[in-house]
Amino acid sequence: MISVLQPEQQNSVASAPPAMAGTNPSGTVQDVASKGEVPERYIHKESDRGARDAPLMAAPVIDMALLSSSSESGPELEKLRHGLQSWGCFQVVNHGMSAEFLDEIRRLAKQFFDLPMEEKSKYSREEDEIEGYGNDMILSNQQILDWTDRLYLTVYPKESHRFKYWPTNPERFRAVLHEYTANVKLLSEKILKAMAISLDLNEDSFIKQYGEEVKLDARFNFYPRCRNPDLVLGVKPHADGSAITILLQDEEVEGLQFLNGNEWFNAPIVPGALLINVGDQAEITSNGIFKSPVHRVLTNSERERISLAVFYLPDWEKEIEPLEKLIDETRPRLYKTVKNFVGLYFQYYQQGQRPMEAARI
Repeated sequence: MISVLQPEQQNSVASAPPAMAGTNPSGTVQDVASKGEVPERYIHKESDRGARDAPLMAAPVIDMALLSSSSESGPELEKLRHGLQSWGCFQVVNHGMSAEFLDEIRRLAKQFFDLPMEEKSKYSREEDEIEGYGNDMILSNQQILDWTDRLYLTVYPKESHRFKYWPTNPERFRAVLHEYTANVKLLSEKILKAMAISLDLNEDSFIKQYGEEVKLDARFNFYPRCRNPDLVLGVKPHADGSAITILLQDEEVEGLQFLNGNEWFNAPIVPGALLINVGDQAEITSNGIFKSPVHRVLTNSERERISLAVFYLPDWEKEIEPLEKLIDETRPRLYKTVKNFVGLYFQYYQQGQRPMEAARI
């Protein structure tokens, strides 16, 4: 079994040399972008840079109303399984949240990132912490930095809230985030049940393995305009360490890309939809039937971009492993038993590596 950081260590980088772990010495990306030039720390080698003319991906659009219907769920379940096997993601509509509500979330996020730095800095991420406003941790002097600022918050369970990082400006930010979290948790459970049913399993198979003490983390992403967008990436290629991730995309500006085979594809903007992708822990649970897709984010020179990702994270004390019913002679067990996968994930991610490599048999 792979067991990593204890819960009190999850927001630290104790394994990294003190001089390498911490905040971006150049400040926020928004501040860097205002100066025009792209510092060397953000420049990717040419082979890793984004292709803007990538084709659109063909991941399915799932109607949640049909998926939840006892009489009409069959075709949607088939689309769901196919999408998660071939793309590792899908877009979902009729999920119970109105377009107006989703627009309010985007508007509040934009209002926050548009605040003066003096106001935003009240919620700044502290050194060696994950939560808060700013940029991701720097774990080594060789780390190429992402062209993004973020606000990272644990939004469920309520007793995990660290309100010193939760903005009170804009005024409705907290209330709307609470409502969104409740909706996303309910949607996540419905999707996990549908994923199990699509594999001819008991509907609670995934949920039971992930435990009662699941956690939801929210990451608001702000991608400033970049004078030389072909040199940088908003987020480097990675797969998520979650069970599943629920993404609210920018309603107008594309930039998200998924890797399928050896080719990158653009994720289209579907009005009113949420994009759901499998994380590494669901790939492990499904014994590799569902794929945790590698994805990245491009920037552009004309428009900033905002998104909100919510990560559904299993109980850190639960052992995550392939479900027994998905192991047989034709499909042997592919993954080890893992525990507190998220602790391992953050260490690997910032170094541009996949923690799944440690989980494979």
